[in-house]
Amino acid sequence: MMVCYHKEGALVGLFVLLLPIFFPSLFTSLSYASPSILSEWNAPKPRHSRLLKSALLRQASNEQKSDLWIPLADEGWKPCLNSGSTTLLPEKSEGYVQMFLDGGLNQQRMGICDAVAVAKILNATLIIPYLEVNPVWKDSSSFMEIFDVDHFINVLKDDISIVKELPEEYAWSTREYYATAIRATRVKTAPVHASGNWYLENVLPVLQSYGIAAISPFSHRLAFDNMPMDIQRLRCKVNFQALQFVPHIRALGDNLISRLRNPSSPIETGSNQIKEWTNEKSKQEGKFVVLHLRFDKDMAAHSACDFGGGKAEKLALAKYRQVIWQGRVLNSQFTDEELRSQGRCPMTPEEMGLLLSALGFDNSSKLYLASHKVYGGEARISTLRALFPLMEDKKSLASSEERALIKGKASLLAAVDYYVGIHSDIFISASPGNMHNAMVGHRTYQNLKTIRPNMALMGQLFLNKNLTWSDFEEAVVDGHGNRQGQIRIRKSGQSLYTYPAPDCMCRA
Repeated sequence: MMVCYHKEGALVGLFVLLLPIFFPSLFTSLSYASPSILSEWNAPKPRHSRLLKSALLRQASNEQKSDLWIPLADEGWKPCLNSGSTTLLPEKSEGYVQMFLDGGLNQQRMGICDAVAVAKILNATLIIPYLEVNPVWKDSSSFMEIFDVDHFINVLKDDISIVKELPEEYAWSTREYYATAIRATRVKTAPVHASGNWYLENVLPVLQSYGIAAISPFSHRLAFDNMPMDIQRLRCKVNFQALQFVPHIRALGDNLISRLRNPSSPIETGSNQIKEWTNEKSKQEGKFVVLHLRFDKDMAAHSACDFGGGKAEKLALAKYRQVIWQGRVLNSQFTDEELRSQGRCPMTPEEMGLLLSALGFDNSSKLYLASHKVYGGEARISTLRALFPLMEDKKSLASSEERALIKGKASLLAAVDYYVGIHSDIFISASPGNMHNAMVGHRTYQNLKTIRPNMALMGQLFLNKNLTWSDFEEAVVDGHGNRQGQIRIRKSGQSLYTYPAPDCMCRA
C-alpha cells in the first residue's frame, strides 16, 4: 500500500487493499504487469543507504583496478572433446527420436545436449528438438531461429544422424497430436536424471515397434554420473562446439562488444543519423564486465523475499505466487531474515552495485547489463546506474533497426546477452540460475574470469545495518578470492554443463 499523507492518499491506499477482494480479475492482470503497476505506486527506496553513500564517494585505487582485471592463471587444464572412440555411425538407425524441451534458453540448451546423447545411446536419428513456449516469457522461437542448424548438423555428422524434420510418413507426430490423447509413441515417464540403460529398456522398444518415439517432458532427463566417457564428451562437444547462434545474433553481439571495447564507435541508424558517444565515455576504452541481473518478477515472487517495495509489492508478489504456483513455494514458510542469512534471496540491483563496488569496480568501469525485465523497472535500477554511470545494455548500445530481429523475443534477447557474456573480460550473475550455471561452465571451459557471488555471505552482510564500508569491503573481498572462475572438479550429481572438468577437459 502506498504511504498516505492526506485524506485523498488514505482513500487510494484503501482502494489498493480492496482491489483483490472486489476486482479479483483486475488484480490478477495487474499482478502480471512487469514492472508491476502496484509496486510503481510505491517506488522502492535504497535499503542500504549508509553503504550506498560510501560507495558513491569512493574511487578504486590503480592497484585495485589492476588486480581486478588480471586474467585467470593457467591451472593446467585444457578443452578435451576427443573421446578416443572410433565408433562409426550405425548402418541402420533404430528410428526417429523427438525431444520436446521446456524452460528458458539455457535450460533448453542443456536439454539439446542431452537429446544428442540419448539419440547416440539409442542409435537413433535425432529430429531437431522442439522448443516449448515458455509460460513466463511466452517466446515461441524455434531451434532454427536461435541456433545455426546447419553448423549443428555438420559438427555432429560423425557422431549421430540428425534431420531437420520428420519424413512424410511420420508427419503426424506433432506437439498437437500428443496434446490431445495418450499415444503409444510418446514416452512421458522418463525420470529426472535417468540412466542410459533406462532409455535402452524403455525407449528402444518403442522405436523398434513404431519407428519413432517422442520424449516429453525431457529437461534434466539424463544422468550426469555413470555415463561412458564418449557420451560425456559428446555432450560437451554439443555444448561448446555444435551450439552456435544464428549469424544475425552473432553479428549484433559482435557490434555490442566492439562498442563496449571502443566507446568512441558510433551507432548507425536507418536514417543515417549517428549517435556520438560523450567525451567521458570515449576515454573509457578496453575492458568491460557483464552483469546478469536476474531480477524479474518470476524470480522475485518465487524467492518469497522482501525487496523493500512496501506492502503493495508484497501483496503483488504473494498474488503472483498464488496464481503461478498455487502456493507451492517452500521459501514462503521462512522469514525474510532467515532466507537472507541462508543466501536464498536474489540480490537487488542496489545490492549488486554494492558488491561490485566492494570488489573494486568504480564509476569508470564499463558495465553491460544482461537482463530481460527488471522487476520494479528503472526505479529499482537507479542506484546501480548511479554507481556505474557507464552502464550499457542492448537498448543503449544498438539502434532500433539493429534490434528489430530480436524485439519481443525473450530467447533471442537472452542469446545476445549470452554471446556478449562469453566474450566479456569478467562475468558476474546476481544469483544462481540456468544462465549463471551455463555461463560459469562455458567460461570455465575457456579459462575466463567469472565471479560467483557468495550468496550466504552477502545476505548476512546486508542484514547487518551497522556495518561500516571498510568492514563490508574487506569481508566481500575476502569472501570472493576463490570464487572467480578457478577450476572446480565436478562432484557426483553435479552438472557437467556447470562443472566441465574433468568430463570436458584434460590436464595439459
